[in-house]
Amino acid sequence: MIALTEAATLHPLVLPARADAADAGDLLDYARVRNASLLETTGRDDEHLEPDALLALLRSDADLERRQWSVVEDGETIGVAVLNVVADGGGRTAYVTINLLQRTWGRGLGTVVLAQIEKTAKEAGVRKLLLWTEHTDRGEVRLDSPTGFGSVPRDHHHARFLLRHGFALEQVERVSVLELSEESTRRVTALHDAAARMADGYRVVQWTLPTPPAHVDGYARMKQRMSTDVPDAELDMPEENWDAERVARHDARHLDRGNTVLVTAAQHVATGELCAFNELAIGRRADETTHQEDTLVLSSHRGHRLGLLVKTAGLLSWRTQHPLSPQVITFNAEENRPMLNINEAIGFVPVAYEGAWRKDLP
Repeated sequence: MIALTEAATLHPLVLPARADAADAGDLLDYARVRNASLLETTGRDDEHLEPDALLALLRSDADLERRQWSVVEDGETIGVAVLNVVADGGGRTAYVTINLLQRTWGRGLGTVVLAQIEKTAKEAGVRKLLLWTEHTDRGEVRLDSPTGFGSVPRDHHHARFLLRHGFALEQVERVSVLELSEESTRRVTALHDAAARMADGYRVVQWTLPTPPAHVDGYARMKQRMSTDVPDAELDMPEENWDAERVARHDARHLDRGNTVLVTAAQHVATGELCAFNELAIGRRADETTHQEDTLVLSSHRGHRLGLLVKTAGLLSWRTQHPLSPQVITFNAEENRPMLNINEAIGFVPVAYEGAWRKDLP
């Protein structure tokens, strides 16, 4: 426990064996405040996680060293903080998150929590902090992305706070939503038929996690390329090293959370190479929002409409398998025009924007 103010303290979150264990009270409070804070910030519940699903996400593994804290004031949990140290790149990069309930804003708690997280990060050898946050637009002056694509409001609670504490805006991400309906299915079907005609020499293969042995190596290669080929501005995220063991860990993280994940890939018929893929994921409830996660076309296979092919093929299968899911949400860098073109043609519309921020530690 670390004292932050006379009334507030920072508590490392000790993870219980199960979310329903007798000692899981701190986890339940952590989950409640995390979910409430995200709802206050975004107005959406697509990131809501039940405690058992969240618990699976909080455990460290060979890819991320995950640390979490609860912010407690007068015996009540009022905020949460996260530091995830990335193993790739020698552990010099970490992702940071601080979520405080809105009624506690403006009292300097974020500043003292950030100071403690930075101290912990530096002691662990981290030299770069990365942070993503959704910005609430109330008509403030805009802060342009240095990529030349997109901007975020210079809002007090997020942008001004981060600038004051040495973070720099590096990129803007668009949050887009597709409403699933008969009309959108007709549009996706027409686009899929057109893409299939352009993708001569390729076939669609699909699987739900866990990844079948026949596709593990190809999936690993594409996931590794995802870490280098997607625009990341000056965030300079390290290249991820993927192999069969990492695929197994990736699959287990989803399955332990109760997620169903459909992978749709394009396979080059002549060589058998997997050369494009798209992922759709949903939690335990049939009526949850679907998350469109990674999508990539290997550079050597671009120009055959494979991005459109795997996205539309995935959505058509998903609509049959998960008819109660009302919508799909996805995130793309504003400069990633090829993917945005596909999303816009499918019917995705922007609903929010995130800033991607970086701070280099001395």
